[in-house]
Amino acid sequence: MKNKYDTLAVNTLRVLSASMITKAKSGHPGICLGSAPIVHVLFTEFLNNYSGNSKWPGRDRFVLSAGHGSALLYALLHVSGFDLNMEDLMAFRQKGSRTPGHPEYGHTAGVEVTTGPLGQGLATAVGFAMAEKNLASRYNKPDATLFDYKTYVLCGDGDLQEGLAMEACSLAGNFKLDNLVVLFDSNDIQLDGPTYKATSDNIKLKFEAMNWSYLKVEDGNDLVAISKAIAKANSLDKPTIIEIKTIIGYGASNQGTSAVHGKPLTAEQLEELKVNLDYHYPEFTVPSEVYDLYAQTFGKRSKASYDKYQDTLQYYKEKYPNEYNELTILLNNNYQAKDIDLPIYDSPISTRKVTGQVLSKLAEYYPGLVAGSADLASSCMIKGIAGDFAYDNYAGRNVCYGVREHAMASIVNGLTLSGLKGVGSGFFVFSDYLKDSIRLGAIMHIPSLFIFSHDSVCVGEDGPTHEPVEQLAGLRAMPNLNVVRPADAKEATWAVLGAMHNNTYPTVITTSRQDLPVLAETNYLGFIKGAYICFEPKTEPTHIIISCGSDLNICLQAAKELEAEGVMTRVVSMPSEFIFRMQTEEYKELVLPHKITKRLAVEMGSTQPWYRYASNVLGIDDFGQSMPIKQIYEFYGFTTSHIKELIEKM
Repeated sequence: MKNKYDTLAVNTLRVLSASMITKAKSGHPGICLGSAPIVHVLFTEFLNNYSGNSKWPGRDRFVLSAGHGSALLYALLHVSGFDLNMEDLMAFRQKGSRTPGHPEYGHTAGVEVTTGPLGQGLATAVGFAMAEKNLASRYNKPDATLFDYKTYVLCGDGDLQEGLAMEACSLAGNFKLDNLVVLFDSNDIQLDGPTYKATSDNIKLKFEAMNWSYLKVEDGNDLVAISKAIAKANSLDKPTIIEIKTIIGYGASNQGTSAVHGKPLTAEQLEELKVNLDYHYPEFTVPSEVYDLYAQTFGKRSKASYDKYQDTLQYYKEKYPNEYNELTILLNNNYQAKDIDLPIYDSPISTRKVTGQVLSKLAEYYPGLVAGSADLASSCMIKGIAGDFAYDNYAGRNVCYGVREHAMASIVNGLTLSGLKGVGSGFFVFSDYLKDSIRLGAIMHIPSLFIFSHDSVCVGEDGPTHEPVEQLAGLRAMPNLNVVRPADAKEATWAVLGAMHNNTYPTVITTSRQDLPVLAETNYLGFIKGAYICFEPKTEPTHIIISCGSDLNICLQAAKELEAEGVMTRVVSMPSEFIFRMQTEEYKELVLPHKITKRLAVEMGSTQPWYRYASNVLGIDDFGQSMPIKQIYEFYGFTTSHIKELIEKM
């Protein structure tokens, strides 16, 4: 330890976090006790993140990737002056508290990202680091630096065992993100026992092979060594991982064992911990010396950094007003609908081509838009502008993610959390690889955008491994996620525009591989309500067909033929069931009146979601098959004749 006050501060963090967990009878004391010295050094000596305004763009980011150590983070934020009082700490993991079991973005001041699923925090942090490089290269001036922040990550053995983390770290090394420092709490223990049972990786060689710098601290209680390692990492020209050897549950009677990972200390064990740490203060008490230490180090340094940023920003505003205005809109995602010269379509075209063309055009107007693909830009048609993001072109707004779907999605979340508009793309069937990241975006209420092409069995010859069936149902079941399946070029255009102007939820747009006709019946005012009447027979309807995407056109043809035969059938386009559920009961009744009970839902996918709206569903509840696309419609019954037959049987 550096001096008695540092020792006192570290042990305060340990006892305070352990007390929170014991009181809650739930939590993970192991990492809190072992990693307290690491975060103490980081906050008192390096991190700039002013507690008076925890959202200022120039701040350093601290990401607790090992989110199960949340009690340590909350204790740290409390002593650092963030808006967490002692009552909040005492309410750890309780109903309605500001200290939930895992850190939640937007819920607790100072929490940069929702973490918990291991690897997610580290992968999202790569997005933070990429955003800083992109913003700095585009907006910093020789006489005005707005972006030069660092992103620090605390992770454990479990994080580095996740494939997601390795995908993201591989990208970070390729991009030479020297503004990223990973603090690896290396204690050789995980929940099921010693790590050697599951891994024998050489972390040094593994990360150096990914173009990272590697440093090691042999004693996790050596504050001087930790400080020197972080200082050195900040001077290197690559991302750096610092392996810090710690003892899980340090100071507890069961330290060094997996038993202390996720099991609260008993009251007796908590008292033993205090004795072992020579810590003699009342429960849930922080010594004044600790508050003073953090105020004089973290608080004073961060306030000076924040004030300097504000002065620079004012100077920037006066000297570079155009860039300032653009940056203000970008960082607030305050894009307003404007008169944009978007493509107009009048002949059949796949919606994947449309979304790509519209997105490229919007990128010219919306400087925050940074798009990329999981090695499928030529198939998904999604590509950013201004060149590829790379260590020699950080201003590039197209990201070549390689075949790393999961890392792509987490990085998209990181870009979006940083004020950019992150967009990721791939084949829809592979959305399963990144569903967890989409879910976290939905939990955080951030407007990340994911565009997936090849959205049905019409992929054709590639067969069941590439033909999505259950993916639409799974994603539609996710709270706070807008899943949009446009039926033609017009709806595809409106889908991208809607995603750009939304601020409170992620959007998934699925697009067709095959060309689709541009439908006279689709209309904007209906589309923005999620579902609308796109065909009404000449007399009062007795039947309703509900559909979306590439299947809508077949339903329209069937309804028109049915009308000619005297069966009055309304067709409802439902591109977004999520948005439709937000509408008034009056509007929903207008579109789908209860009195019309003879309803058929039609979609080339799982039938399950549609029974909310129709008692009869034409869908696919089996995996697809490999065959030419011309045979698919007939094979699965997606023909006008079959739809008419189903309606007539009602």
